Amino acid sequence: MKWYAPFYLFFSMLIVGSAFGQDTNQQDTLVSVDSVNQYVSVVSPSGYPVVVGEDTLFYLTRSQGSMSAEERALIVSERLKRILEEPDRDFQPVRIVPDSLTLSIRYGDRLIMTLVPADSTIDFAELRSTAVERAQTIQSVLNQDSAVVARTESAIKTIDWKALGIGILLALAVSLIFWLAARYIGRGVVSLQNKLNQWRDTRIPALRMQKFQIASSSQVTDALIGLTKILRIVAILILIYFYIPLIFSFFPWTRGFATTLFGYILSPVKSVLLAIVSYLPDLFFLIVIGGLTHLLLKLVHRFFIALARGYITFSGFYKDWAIPTYKIVRFLIIAFALVVAFPYLPGSSSPAFKGISIFFGVLFSLGSTSAVANIVAGAVITYMRPFKIGDRVKIADTTGDVIEKTLLVTRIQTIKNVEVTIPNATVLASHIINFSASASDDGLILYTTVTIGYDVPRITVENLLLEAARATKGVVENPAPFVLLTSLNDYHISYELNAAIKDSHIMAQINSDLNANIIDKFNEAGVEIMSPGYTAVRDGNRTAIPDDYLPKEYSPPAFRFWPWSKKD
Repeated sequence: MKWYAPFYLFFSMLIVGSAFGQDTNQQDTLVSVDSVNQYVSVVSPSGYPVVVGEDTLFYLTRSQGSMSAEERALIVSERLKRILEEPDRDFQPVRIVPDSLTLSIRYGDRLIMTLVPADSTIDFAELRSTAVERAQTIQSVLNQDSAVVARTESAIKTIDWKALGIGILLALAVSLIFWLAARYIGRGVVSLQNKLNQWRDTRIPALRMQKFQIASSSQVTDALIGLTKILRIVAILILIYFYIPLIFSFFPWTRGFATTLFGYILSPVKSVLLAIVSYLPDLFFLIVIGGLTHLLLKLVHRFFIALARGYITFSGFYKDWAIPTYKIVRFLIIAFALVVAFPYLPGSSSPAFKGISIFFGVLFSLGSTSAVANIVAGAVITYMRPFKIGDRVKIADTTGDVIEKTLLVTRIQTIKNVEVTIPNATVLASHIINFSASASDDGLILYTTVTIGYDVPRITVENLLLEAARATKGVVENPAPFVLLTSLNDYHISYELNAAIKDSHIMAQINSDLNANIIDKFNEAGVEIMSPGYTAVRDGNRTAIPDDYLPKEYSPPAFRFWPWSKKD
């Protein structure tokens, strides 16, 4: 910024102010209304009159929101009366300010009345025409005060040179301060940008989410430098916004515009501050609800942790129920707190907020049918206790160890190290076999079946099977292994060997070792593991009855041949 910039800006503001000061009635950024010298009256046979003194200006026939037509007429009449009763009132133009579908009639910055679409029976053009007529009527009534007109004309024709000089000096001082402020802002931003460049790849880290890099150090630095440029522009604009009204306020001709420009920013700030102040009671209520909910959740968490660790016990309540029950209770507490706090949230009663709530409710209802079914099934499974983490189970066609159990799914790791995720609704609808439930206490019974012919003595087969079981690592002695004869088939007997184990997680390996030992023991004893078959020809063949049951003098019969002749 050059050294002569503030003086250039100052004289530009002075020229603009002088131009505004020539005739404040002719310049207006909004819709201006020309003053008239004669009183204009809009008379209607029906409605409520707007009265000033003994004169009826016009009639109002329509309500506005919750305000009736009669209340509107009384309010407009009272506003005009207050303006006319001001002792040192200066001349100000009556303006029409368009705002969306309404038109506001203002005296300077003061609202006189607002016309709504209901005030017109045709279209917006007729509403504007009605607004112009009523603005002219109000202007003519306010201009009837000759003292106001005289003071205004005197102010225009008479220049207070002392006030003008003081205004020029103040304007110069403010311009110098503005220039210095803008210059130091620029220098500060440049210095900050140099620092950021020095910290690139050193003090400024990359932006990461766990192992994923969202932005490198250089990208973060460039973003920060861009942000400083934007902040510099915003700061300069704020300075200019306050500088121009301040310059206008130093001169009588433009003082009213300073108030208007300041009002543009002060009115929203005031509205925001008033909204914040009015919301404080609801905010305190939300803080109390949040504090009580947090305290209650901590107490409930400590209670269920004590249940899970066994510090507190209840008859019929198992330890593994503690954490799932805590999650359910926590959800209910938070849901109840949200229901209580909802009416106190800002905008909770607005149509937009209600519409969004309905929209998300419909989406949740349509898309969460299976999820809700799985959650309900998960809760049922939790309290059924068919298995726990670490158990060896078989669910449908999947056999493995339970590694995770949630409200939605159950995860199983098979003996092949394959992780299978099963929805809880499927788990609840399937048969569940838990191999670990009684293995540590009573033992899990493994069984295998072999078929041996009738020619091998039963006692021999049973002893060989029991020896194989006792030789298998992992098979416990109590309960002792035992053999069952499950069926007497046509050519062989089915022998079922049962052996108890304590570790269900290695049942596949134990079962394999047991089968291997059966083969070894039978081979050592010279017994073939086979299922013989017989035909109806028995001559010359040894009987299938074991030797222990045969007489000592038994010998296999010889083959018999019938005589053969040519005649046959």
